[in-house]
Amino acid sequence: MNVRPGFRREPRTLRRVSARTAWLCLTTGRPSLNIPKPQQRTLHALAQGAILRPVRDDRGHIIDVDCITGEGWRLTDCDLAVFKALRRRGFIASRNGGPYRITRDGLANLRSRQDNRTTSRLW
Repeated sequence: MNVRPGFRREPRTLRRVSARTAWLCLTTGRPSLNIPKPQQRTLHALAQGAILRPVRDDRGHIIDVDCITGEGWRLTDCDLAVFKALRRRGFIASRNGGPYRITRDGLANLRSRQDNRTTSRLW
């Protein structure tokens, strides 16, 4: 193996992790994240069938977001900051110009609750 002079290859070391972290890394591809309460509430609503409808200005920029639950109620915890954080993390996505819905990463990083029911119709 040719190594440039002055550079030394570091040996690979295995880092010891807990069984929970290893399981989360295997199932989701990454360890679980700390998600603030408003984002958790929004993700729970999305897991139960809610949709996020962005409100756009004349230039097409998103200026506000409406979170409509499956029963037709509006979630007030979901504002523009929550929407941007969830989209930046990849927990929500829009397909073909439709409303934003939860992604597989969003479901994987969601803290489980008994009343979260999801269907396979989105995948």
